[in-house]
Amino acid sequence: MVAHPWHSIRPRETADGPVLAFIEIVPKSPLKFELDKSSGWLRVDRVQPFSSRPPAMYGLIPQTYCGVSVASRCMETTTHTEIVGDGDPMDIVVLSQDAPTQGGILVHARVIGGLRVVDNREADDKIIAVLEGDPIYGGFRRIGEVPAAILQRLIHYFTTYKQAPDHSPRKISIEQVYDHDEAEKVIALSFADYARKFLLEKPSL
Repeated sequence: MVAHPWHSIRPRETADGPVLAFIEIVPKSPLKFELDKSSGWLRVDRVQPFSSRPPAMYGLIPQTYCGVSVASRCMETTTHTEIVGDGDPMDIVVLSQDAPTQGGILVHARVIGGLRVVDNREADDKIIAVLEGDPIYGGFRRIGEVPAAILQRLIHYFTTYKQAPDHSPRKISIEQVYDHDEAEKVIALSFADYARKFLLEKPSL
């Protein structure tokens, strides 16, 4: 039996080491893949609207959940109120010189920062990491080392990738770009939310 990417994969070996990220989408893919929470398989969520394409590997951190703790941190650090977690695993973007041609893989990624995203009053943080050992990005430790053009590309993608021609515009905002320490705090809160949701309650898998 194949291990469930969300529930059965250990997310990291040490507290300050790289995380093991499950990649759902690869750069320039015209299809938006998403983990099917029940089965653990990837499914096609939608065709990417317009010319929107992911600029880097994009996926999730196992055994994380965006719930009350992540939402509370969003409200503590912004002017927003009545925010809830989006109810999904913590999203992660992994920068690398090259990328695989398909998703459904695990990569070791070193956390360097994140984006505090609010999507229709839901906390939807995006952790930014670099591929461990990558010859270009692997040595980065802080978000400030990422070239401004690449960071702006990520910000543009995450404010536009859910917009669809036949729907009303979604209210998506990037409230903050934060560094490594805040990213680790957000991840820790998502671990706590996961434990509260799935370890103190019986998971409905």
